[in-house]
Amino acid sequence: MTAIKHALQRDIFTPNDERLLSIVNVCKAGKKKRNCFLCATVTTERPVQVNVVKVKKSDKGDFYKRQTAWVLRDLAVVDAKDAIKENPEFDLHFEKVYKWVASSIAEKNTFISCIWKLNQRYIRKKIDFINVSSQLLEELPKVAEESVPSGENQNVAGGDEEVVDEYQELNAREEQDIEIMMEGCEYAISNAEAFADKLSRELQVLDGANIHSIMASEKQVNILMKLLDEALKEVDQIEVKLSSYEEMLQSVKEQMDQISESNHLIHLSNTNNLKLLSEIEFLVNHMDLAKGHIKALHEGDLSSSRGIEACTNAADALLQCMSVTLQPGHEMLHAVKQQQQRFSDLREQFARRLASHLNNVFVQQGHDQSSTLAQHSIELTLPNHHPFHRDLLRYAKLMEWLKNTDYGKYEGLTTNYMDYLSRLYDREIKDFFEVAKIKMTGATKEGKKFATLPRKESAVKQETESLHGSSGKLTGSTSSLNKLSVQSSGNRRSQSSSLLDMGNMSASDLDVADRTKFDKIFEQVLSELEPLCLAEQDFISKFFKLQQNLSIPGTPMSDAEEVDGGTLSRAHNTGGLQSMSSENHMIRQMMIKIFRCVEPELNHLIALGDKIDSFNSLYMLVKMSHHVWTAQNVDPTSFLSTTLGNVLVTVKRNFDKCISNQIKQMEDVKISKKSKVGILPFVSEFEEFAALAESIFRNAERRGDLDKAYLKLIRGVFTNVEKVANESQKTPRDVVMMENFHHIFATLSRLKISCLEAEKKEAKQKYTDHLQSYVIYSLGQPLEKLNHFFEGVEARVAQGVREEEVSYQLAFNKQELRKVIKEYPGKEVKKGLDNLYKKVDKHLCEEENLLQVVWHSMQDEFIRQYKHFEGLIARCYPGSGITMEFTIQDILDYFSSIAQSH
Repeated sequence: MTAIKHALQRDIFTPNDERLLSIVNVCKAGKKKRNCFLCATVTTERPVQVNVVKVKKSDKGDFYKRQTAWVLRDLAVVDAKDAIKENPEFDLHFEKVYKWVASSIAEKNTFISCIWKLNQRYIRKKIDFINVSSQLLEELPKVAEESVPSGENQNVAGGDEEVVDEYQELNAREEQDIEIMMEGCEYAISNAEAFADKLSRELQVLDGANIHSIMASEKQVNILMKLLDEALKEVDQIEVKLSSYEEMLQSVKEQMDQISESNHLIHLSNTNNLKLLSEIEFLVNHMDLAKGHIKALHEGDLSSSRGIEACTNAADALLQCMSVTLQPGHEMLHAVKQQQQRFSDLREQFARRLASHLNNVFVQQGHDQSSTLAQHSIELTLPNHHPFHRDLLRYAKLMEWLKNTDYGKYEGLTTNYMDYLSRLYDREIKDFFEVAKIKMTGATKEGKKFATLPRKESAVKQETESLHGSSGKLTGSTSSLNKLSVQSSGNRRSQSSSLLDMGNMSASDLDVADRTKFDKIFEQVLSELEPLCLAEQDFISKFFKLQQNLSIPGTPMSDAEEVDGGTLSRAHNTGGLQSMSSENHMIRQMMIKIFRCVEPELNHLIALGDKIDSFNSLYMLVKMSHHVWTAQNVDPTSFLSTTLGNVLVTVKRNFDKCISNQIKQMEDVKISKKSKVGILPFVSEFEEFAALAESIFRNAERRGDLDKAYLKLIRGVFTNVEKVANESQKTPRDVVMMENFHHIFATLSRLKISCLEAEKKEAKQKYTDHLQSYVIYSLGQPLEKLNHFFEGVEARVAQGVREEEVSYQLAFNKQELRKVIKEYPGKEVKKGLDNLYKKVDKHLCEEENLLQVVWHSMQDEFIRQYKHFEGLIARCYPGSGITMEFTIQDILDYFSSIAQSH
C-alpha cells in the first residue's frame, strides 16, 4: 500500500499541486469486483480545496489514471453501515449514493477518520456520520497510525502527520507579533540561521532582566512582612476590647429576653380574647333569629300577600340559621344545642301549618273551578286555570323552602295536588270532549248526548255501520255502487246518476261542509288542549321548583320510533326515561297522573271521527302532525309531545286502514254483464280522494305519508282497471282501458301530483296504446276482399316475383283487380263507415266524451290503408290506369258527414 501511495502521489497528485492524505482500496458493492482507490487530497495552494478522488488502474498498462473527483463540500452523509460490528461496507452520499466495499476494516476506518478531520479543519460543514460512534472517530487516527509502518508516515512530505496531529491556528495578536518581528529582520526568510541567533541573544537578555527584577523585589517583600506583623498586633488589641463589650451586652440581652417573654404572654392573651369574641359574635349573628321572623312563622297570615312575603322572609332566615356551618366544637356548647332544637321545632310547626294551608287551597280550587264548568260546557272551550296558578305561585318560594327542609311534607303536598287536580281535569276534559262529540254528530245538549243520538244522527250512524263498519264514506258508497251496478241495466248514464244519488243518500251528511266542520272542531280541540297542558306543566315546574331539561328544538325525541316515514313517540319508553333527570321525570309523572284522561278521550274522539267518515283521518293526520311538530319544538320529552305522538300513531293507523279499505273495495268491485262499463266507480273515487287530499295536505308536515298512499292507491287503480277490463263482456277490453286511463291521466294532469309523474306518463301511454288497439280492432278490414287480394300480391312479391311482373299472374291480373275494386263503390264504403260509427257510439260512454277522438283516429287509420293499397297498385300495375272508385277527399267527406249526422 505504501508503494502505491508513493506512486499515486508522484504520478497523479504532485503534477496537480495536490497532497494525498489517505487512501483506501475499494470495489463497488453488489457488482463484479473491479478494484479501485478512493483518495482524500488537499491542494497545496490557498485557498485549500479538499477532494475525494477515484483512481483506477489503466486497462492498457500498470499505470494509474484519475477517473472521478468529488469536492468534499458536496458530501452530505458518510454511512459506515454498522457502528458495533466490523463491516467493510460504507456509503458516500454526494449528488447520489455511492456504495463501496473496502479491502480491509483498518483502511476503511482510516479513510473515514481522515474525512472527518479534513471536514473539521477546512470545511466546517455539517456532514452526517451515521453508524460511526463518536469514540471511534476520536480513536481512529491513533489506530491507523499504529497499524501503518513508521516509514510510511515520513513519506509524502509528512502529509499524514498533519492530519493526525492537532492543528492550532495563531490568534490575531500572535500573528501581529510575528509580523513585527519579521519586519525588524528582513533577512529572516533568506538567512534563517542569523535570524535564529538573533532570537537566541534576545532571549538571553530577557532572562537576565527577569533575574535582576526578582532580586530587586526581595527588599520590598521584607518591608511588606514587617507591615503585616504590626497589623496582627492591632487586631489582637481590637479583639480584647470586643470581648469586654460582649460581656456588657450579655446582661442586657437577658433583661430583653425577659421583657420579650412577658410581651408574648400579653399578646397571646389578647389573641385568645379576640378569637373568643369572634366565635361568640359568629354564633350570635348567625344563629339568632329575629322576634319578627319567629312571630311570622308562628302566626303569619298565609292567605294575604303581605303575610306570605313575611313568612317567606322568615322561612329563609330560619333556613340560613339552620344551615350555618359550625366550627369543630360548636356542637358541644349547650346554648348551641338549645338553639338548634328551637329551630327544628319552629321549622316543624311552620312546615305543618304551610302544608295544611296549601291542602285547603287545593280543595278550594277544585270547588271554585267546578262552578265554572256549566258555562264552558256549552261552548267548546276549556276553563282557564291561570287565576289559580297565579294565586298559588305566591307560595313558590315557600314550596322551595319546604322541599329543602322537609321533603316528606313536600312529597305529600305533591301527591295531594295530583289527586285534587286529576279529578278536576277529568271532569273538565270529559265534558269538553262530550261537547266536541255532540258538535261533530250534530246532537244537542238537551238530548241524550252522544250515547243516545237523535233519530236523524242514529239513522245515519246505523246506515253507515251497516254499509261499511268503520271504514268510512268511500267504502260504503263503493259497496252500494257495486251491488246496484250488478243489478241495474239500461242506459249507462241514467244508471250512473242513480247510483251516485243512492250513494249520496246513504251518506247525506258526509259532504265537504261536514268535513270542514269536523276539521274545525278537531283543530279547536287540539288548540284548547295544547295551551292547557303547557300552562299546567309550566306551573308545576315553577310551583314545585322542578327543573325542566328542555332539549334543543329540531333534535329527535328520546322516546321516538319511526313509523312509515314519520317520527312518532312511543309511550313511556324506558330508554328515554333513564336518560332524563329525576326532576324532569317527576314532572312527566305528575302530568301523566293529572291528565290521565287526555289520551283515551282523544282516541275516542278520533274513533268517532273515523266512524263518521273515514276521510276524516286525512284531516286528523294533518292537524295532529302539525301539533306534534309544534310540541316537539317546544320540548320533545314533554307530556304533551309524548301524548300527541301516541295519538298520532292511532291516527296514522286509521289513515292506513282507510287506504287499505279503498284498495280492498277496488278488488271486490263487480260490473254488470248487460250494460257498458264506462268510468269505473273507484276511478272516480280516486279522483275525489286525490282532490280532497291535495286540499288538505297543502304545506303539511307529513306529505310523505300521502305520497306513499297515492302510490298504493294508483297501483291498485291500475291493477283493478285491467282486471275489470278483462272481465268485461258487454264493453270491449280496449274501451274500458282507454276510457279509464284517459280519465286517470286527465285527473293527474289537473292535480299535478309530483310523486305520480311516472304514473301519469304510464296512464297516458296505456290510454294511447289501447286507443290505437281499439281503432285497429274496430276498423278491421273495411275493404276485406281488396285487402285479401293485395295480401296475395304481397305474398308473391315476398316469394321472389318482381312487382311489375305480378300483373302476369293469373289470379292477380288486371281484370281480377278491376273486379275486386268494383265491389267497393263509394256508397258501400260510406254505409260501412256509418255502421261502424254506431257501433263505436254504443261502446263508448258519454262521461269521457272520447267518440270524436276515436272517430278521428279511425279516419287516419282508414286513410293509411287506402294509401297503402294505392301504392301497391302503382308499383305492381304500372300504366294500367286502375284506381279506387273513391278518393281520399271522398273518405274525408264520408267521415265528416257521418260525424255531423249523429
